[in-house]
Amino acid sequence: MPLALFDLDNTLLAGDSDYLWGRHLVARGVVDGAAYEAANQRFYDDYRAGCLDIDAFLRFALAPLRDHAVTDLEHWREEFLASTIDPLITPAARALVERHRAAGDTLMVITATNRFVTAPIAARFGIDHLIATEPARDATGFTGAVAGLPAFREGKVRRLQDWLDATGADLAGSHFYSDSINDLPLLERVEHPVAVDPDPQLAAIATARGWPVLALHRAPPQTAPESL
Repeated sequence: MPLALFDLDNTLLAGDSDYLWGRHLVARGVVDGAAYEAANQRFYDDYRAGCLDIDAFLRFALAPLRDHAVTDLEHWREEFLASTIDPLITPAARALVERHRAAGDTLMVITATNRFVTAPIAARFGIDHLIATEPARDATGFTGAVAGLPAFREGKVRRLQDWLDATGADLAGSHFYSDSINDLPLLERVEHPVAVDPDPQLAAIATARGWPVLALHRAPPQTAPESL
């Protein structure tokens, strides 16, 4: 079955779950408000510009998982999903996923955002396969480190290839949907790259290469590519 790969933030979601989780922690008062908010914004701006230092960002983003009990984190996450994430799941995004499901494609979310945040979001779309950045754990909880390779830029390609090798699947007939220039390495690997509400850098590349550009969030949705 062909793969239908979906980036999550600003692609399936009409917002960025990583950035918004940081803001939720600020609002909840569990991190140093002003300093954390400023750093969260700076990292998000770097990501959007395509110049994120992923190692520095993950040290920042995974520290709250290290510093709090898992039961508290799970409670805050449930609040976050209900108050912030559910309103960002648009009918157009659900319809795109369901079109691929109806076609018999294998569905996967592939995201740089960590699994703690993203696993329940993928589940809301009924997508079982998830490649995400893995926060390391020990017997007591999260350690603040990363387990394995972050699923970011070329890391998405390598993590996906590991999954393909393990499952015997391939990229024949594959689609990948993303908004971000950071996902160019994987967009270049699939048979059907699709830019979704793309950032300016990706929009320019998509136009130059004749890739489909799909609006799910910024304007009335277009029809999904006829190649589905």
